Amino acid sequence: MVQKSELRNSCILSHIESKTTDYANRIALGIRGRYGWREFTYQGLGLLSRKIARYLIEDLEFKKGDGIAILSESKPEYGACVFASTLSGGTIIPLDIKLSEYELTSILSDCLPTVMFVSLKYLDMAIKLQKVIPSIKSLILIDEHTQKTDIEDIYSLPEQYNAKWRQRSSKSTAFIIYTSGTTGAPKGVEISFKNVNAQLECLTDAVKEILPANEKITMLSILPMNHLFEMTVGFSVFLNFGFTIYYTTSLKPKDITDIMKEKGIQFMIVVPAFLKLLKAGIEKEINSSPIIAQYGFKFLYHLAKFIPSYEIKRRIFKKIHDSFGGKFFGCISGGAPLDLEVGKFFERIGIKVYQGYGLSETSPVVSVNTNKRNIMSSVGHPLRNFETKIDETTGELWLRGPSVMKGYHNQPELTAEVIDEDGWFHTGDIAKIDKNGHIYITGRIKNMIVLNGGKKVFPEEIEAVLEKSSYIAEVCVLGTSRTFGAKDGTEEVTAVIVPKAELYNSYSDEDIERMVKLDVKSLSERLAQYKRPTNIVISKNELPKTTTRKVKRKEVKELINI
Repeated sequence: MVQKSELRNSCILSHIESKTTDYANRIALGIRGRYGWREFTYQGLGLLSRKIARYLIEDLEFKKGDGIAILSESKPEYGACVFASTLSGGTIIPLDIKLSEYELTSILSDCLPTVMFVSLKYLDMAIKLQKVIPSIKSLILIDEHTQKTDIEDIYSLPEQYNAKWRQRSSKSTAFIIYTSGTTGAPKGVEISFKNVNAQLECLTDAVKEILPANEKITMLSILPMNHLFEMTVGFSVFLNFGFTIYYTTSLKPKDITDIMKEKGIQFMIVVPAFLKLLKAGIEKEINSSPIIAQYGFKFLYHLAKFIPSYEIKRRIFKKIHDSFGGKFFGCISGGAPLDLEVGKFFERIGIKVYQGYGLSETSPVVSVNTNKRNIMSSVGHPLRNFETKIDETTGELWLRGPSVMKGYHNQPELTAEVIDEDGWFHTGDIAKIDKNGHIYITGRIKNMIVLNGGKKVFPEEIEAVLEKSSYIAEVCVLGTSRTFGAKDGTEEVTAVIVPKAELYNSYSDEDIERMVKLDVKSLSERLAQYKRPTNIVISKNELPKTTTRKVKRKEVKELINI
């Protein structure tokens, strides 16, 4: 393993890359392609990384500190490009493949990379971007090219693997991470090597408290690599342990479970929306089974509440576990709040769910539950290098430590708004911290709705209640301005609701709207009078989301104001 003295070195990713020697013949990364599985051993990953890095340094004469953009879906070659970029002294700029040409142009105009790695799927987009971004001198394809063009691909590069690798200071920028759905002025989070080092040290300790010691764990990656959560935990940390990571080209539940069965997947990094989808699939299967089997499940599910052993619970619900391949035992959930009912469901059937919390600005993980400290309603105990504080006036969570970002790229004024003179990062999240240090996130300051009488309402609290409806697929609560009456201009609580699609097979639009509104009214009785939605908007369309499945509240608000 990496020694702590080594972790002080500026190029932590190059130290992870050295694991290619430690775990030489073990599978590092894999993905199913057109002709079967494409798998890289640790040794193979190392050789490809070095070959690409040598090409950057000696053939392209890439300059230390220049930007390297990556436009690609998640795949093993992506990882090789990350390591190669670090070895060559570059700053890595992972791009969101779901952004428009306009949005990508805005980002690239801000960071001005000189090289772009691109997959075949997004090559046409990369060519368009190169024409309008003069700084991009070279495009490099990360797939094997089947057609003769002027664009090099990583597989056809010279078989040379040695060069003078470039060390950089701990204060140098390792990544620039742009927020999902960036429009207007881009906001790029600069993550230094110091930030990366701090995360790796603390997350290594946390993972040791979650996963079995000294075991070869097989992972499935379903989150995009352009997100720091996946890049840091699901890639860097897990490779540091010598785990095997598989990628999927499809997020369809059947395709995912097929991979889980075939490769014996044991652990995953997920967002709550995925767990909710998985739970719905299991329940659909149960509800379509004979009535005696349904009653049997309900009895065993209730009984499992009193069984502490996960091994026994896995045996009780063996049929469900077999549908995942029989080896899947847990996941870390982050990126959005975890629905407690969803978390309890998986815990009850023998699958551990560890909720965590973080932001891109904190590199990104702040806290995570572990076997020693696991309270599902909490986002966990902070990693050991974080100081935490709650602002007495607003209830906002403040953080300080070596994982806090350098700042926003080219935006010192915006940086000063979130990191104060004493180094405290103002998260924008409303939180509570219990006597044992566990963090509980209760809302976002910017989402807060301030009513006419000064009462403050947090949408997340209302959404947690309304999501219990059997009629609702999605809900977004926000504040909208009244445009009539005595309270003209004041905010009111509005719930934008997407009913479950199957309802439209049996009921008219009018009936569905009536059913949903009655159910919302009934569920809202659990809330204080002032928190209850006074305006309910029904939508047939899925709510706009980021790639980590967070609802884009601003876009929802724009949609209902049209």
